Amino acid sequence: MIDVRQQLQKGLAIPAHPLALNANRQLDERRQRALTRYYLAAGAGGVAVGVHTTQFAIRDPKFALLRPVLELASDEMRTSDVVKIAGVCGKTSQAEAEAGLAKSLGYDAVLLSMGALRDAPVDKLLEHARAIASMIPVIGFYLQPAVGGRHLPYEFWRQFAEIPNVVGVKIAPFNRYQTIDVVRAIVESGRAADIALYTGNDDSIVIDLLTQFEFGGRSVRICGGLLGHWAVWTRGAVSLLCRAREMHASIPSEMLTLAQQVTDANAAIFDPQHNFRGCIPGIHEVLRRQGLLEGRWCLDADEDLSLGQSQEIDRVCRSYPHLQVEDDKLIAEHLDNWLH
Repeated sequence: MIDVRQQLQKGLAIPAHPLALNANRQLDERRQRALTRYYLAAGAGGVAVGVHTTQFAIRDPKFALLRPVLELASDEMRTSDVVKIAGVCGKTSQAEAEAGLAKSLGYDAVLLSMGALRDAPVDKLLEHARAIASMIPVIGFYLQPAVGGRHLPYEFWRQFAEIPNVVGVKIAPFNRYQTIDVVRAIVESGRAADIALYTGNDDSIVIDLLTQFEFGGRSVRICGGLLGHWAVWTRGAVSLLCRAREMHASIPSEMLTLAQQVTDANAAIFDPQHNFRGCIPGIHEVLRRQGLLEGRWCLDADEDLSLGQSQEIDRVCRSYPHLQVEDDKLIAEHLDNWLH
């Protein structure tokens, strides 16, 4: 077992793993394995499975895909030293069962969603988090309400930071005010050296990675990313993270231009124009174009690209070829082997 806290503090590129389906909307095990192999080959420092990008519906008994999907990824990662993260959802009894499953399959930590406790007070949220952290290292998750999350105030994050087995936080409210709430809470808890901060803010990935946050003379950086956006163009994401780390001391203007380009590309894939309705099909569509997926099917037959979204993906692919060229080459060279 790796030292997950130490690994996360290094700052990693962690893609959120999609779900590969065939035309009958059944699990395509061959392509599911190919996706994991792609992320490992691209240099990802971790992989998050069973999270929003994998589709929360995998937990529905009519699909019963949570265990198979976690098992497939765990099997592909068994000989690697990447951080293996499993998504955990639901109220406490469900979350405990999912955390136990993740631990039994060799996952290093869980990404804990609070969406099912939408109306619970802060003390109940903390009780829930402590129960899961007693079983396995926990990464907190500020998921935006548009895709199943809830508002989590500063007071929650300040006390959450005091849970000993919390090893990180994925900050993904898509809101600068709420992002600052989380970062300030971690800094003011005195545990910034123990709790790794990861961006999930798809609208400001590069800015998050370049910014040094400072509160009362104490500073911290968001050290890595755990993103659905990094489920595509992953080798480029690894390169981007390395460049951001190297440029902390002196940020050239071209890096801020890259920030705008990444945000623009993300808008096409994640569909904020339609309240993110097409975000998962958008990821699938890019992977389909690269040959990793056969189609962009989701478990919900009505979940597809929004009107005009395909054209927007066309536009950003034409406008920013440098965001994808490394991955296009990697996939072209190895796809046949990954699908074997």
